[in-house]
Amino acid sequence: MKVNVHALIALEEAEVLAFLARRPIHTSFITGLIHDNGLVSPFNRGSFYGFRNSSGHLEGVALIGRKTIIETNNEEAQEAFAHLALKSPLPFLLRGERSQIERLKNLCEVMGRTPRLICRELLLAQNSLPEGIEEVQELRPAPEDHLQSVVDVNAKMFFEENGVNPLKIDPEGMRQRVAQRIEQRRVWTWVKQGRLIFKADVITETPEAAFIEGVYVHPYERGRGFGLRCMTQLARHLLQRTASLSLIVNEENLIARALYRKAGYEHHCNYSTLYFSGMIE
Repeated sequence: MKVNVHALIALEEAEVLAFLARRPIHTSFITGLIHDNGLVSPFNRGSFYGFRNSSGHLEGVALIGRKTIIETNNEEAQEAFAHLALKSPLPFLLRGERSQIERLKNLCEVMGRTPRLICRELLLAQNSLPEGIEEVQELRPAPEDHLQSVVDVNAKMFFEENGVNPLKIDPEGMRQRVAQRIEQRRVWTWVKQGRLIFKADVITETPEAAFIEGVYVHPYERGRGFGLRCMTQLARHLLQRTASLSLIVNEENLIARALYRKAGYEHHCNYSTLYFSGMIE
């Protein structure tokens, strides 16, 4: 089979979205980027590539950039995309299904791009609400004056996950991305007496799926059921306009896993993330 990896162009957008729609939960992040920004945009923080077989059929799509995401079940395509990504100075992380990432680790070492950190994760999904959970009417899209609080919390969470403080590397870029999410009404907060009790970022949202990151409960408020109530309240809002919700959680974070299970999330797939030296938020 002749390998054909090429940079995707705007005219291919409908075909790419149809390909990604085959697995909406797995592809919610990159599908949402295309819906928000188009197939070719600096706001994607990378470039989309396609893999076509000798007949010209699209068999794989990858975002090669700060966050490198590969969507294909073709092993030849996986290696071609990964090779392209690892030749670039951009990748900070390479994320995908665990079986896929395990196959690509050897290629990373051969190319001299040994990851500094490997996180084993779980992709969770939800499409219905648990019953009997008290509402949180105060949970709402964050106003502009919550920007600094959200930036600070996101930076702290990112550092705790992978040891890099994005505010020391790209403070203005991070601030701009959070501000854009707030403007899009995709950052949800509950503030009580000046304290940020809960926060969650809806990174992307389409009619098929929404992808959630940055779920936070203030340390002094944990163990009081606020996380469960707020995650359920968020789902009440989002599931009115999208078919499913998804998020990724570190396999070792048993407390978060228990929270998401109570909130109605179910295990969908095992994931892994390879972190490299570089920058990202």
